[in-house]
Amino acid sequence: MTAIDSNVLIGLWNPDDSLNQEAESALQTAMEQGPLVIAAPVYMELRAVPGRDEAVVDSFLARTGIAVDWKLEERIWREAARANNEYVARRRKNFKLSRRIAADFVIGAHAMIRGYSLLTFDKRTFRSTFPDLVLA
Repeated sequence: MTAIDSNVLIGLWNPDDSLNQEAESALQTAMEQGPLVIAAPVYMELRAVPGRDEAVVDSFLARTGIAVDWKLEERIWREAARANNEYVARRRKNFKLSRRIAADFVIGAHAMIRGYSLLTFDKRTFRSTFPDLVLA
């Protein structure tokens, strides 16, 4: 199973995005390898994209067969908190690290705890924050 980060789907939706073709290719490859899923925070981020109301997002997910994992148990939240705290500590020492939103850590923890690979365009951050997570 492959979990998908919002940056891949947002890149796919915007034909003018420099990552559009890469997103399309990566998503196609992931679909050929098995089922696809997004964590609930990805759904929330997709809904924040202009023109992507509930009906549009739900229709896209249904057409592509991408499931939403709505139930994120305590273990995922604890792992996300651990990863966030470690990232903040590294960022205090290295101001070149960009700020991250909490949802990023939940997305990474979700994939790691579930044993999914994560399809993302932010490999560097996820690799350093979740070293055991398989990145697609």
